[in-house]
Amino acid sequence: MKFSTREDIEAPAEYVFAQVTDFASFERKALRHGAQVTRSDQDQGAPKAGSEWKIAFKFRGRSRTLEAKLTEITSPVGYHVAGIADGMTIRTGIELVALSPTRTRIMVGIELRSKTFTARLVLESMKLAKAKLNKRFRARVVEFAEDIEDSYRKGK
Repeated sequence: MKFSTREDIEAPAEYVFAQVTDFASFERKALRHGAQVTRSDQDQGAPKAGSEWKIAFKFRGRSRTLEAKLTEITSPVGYHVAGIADGMTIRTGIELVALSPTRTRIMVGIELRSKTFTARLVLESMKLAKAKLNKRFRARVVEFAEDIEDSYRKGK
């Protein structure tokens, strides 16, 4: 199952890239929402291809774990993350295209694949609600894009 959307942001590509690769802020946000985030690669510096995270969280009353690995990162073009969670593989991609010196298009895609029968049942039930899930996914990306625009305007 795939989800994808794109949004235009009134900020330069380099600034947007810096915002979408601020993994420390994503970690802090996950911690504020009750998740446990552990970066498991040896080098704790700036994330690069090969950086890994283990995330433990509760979802629908059950404890879940997600192992995510940054598979590719290219400045200021974007990055790809691969993950495994509860019998499901997750591939996420963020791509940036500079439309002008002050305007950037962000394209976000997520692909979910089942590896177990239980995960397949979850994906089948998600397909029934795909329109609603697409709408929520798009709303989150729009909100994120607006946050980037606001922070760029404040920093000018």
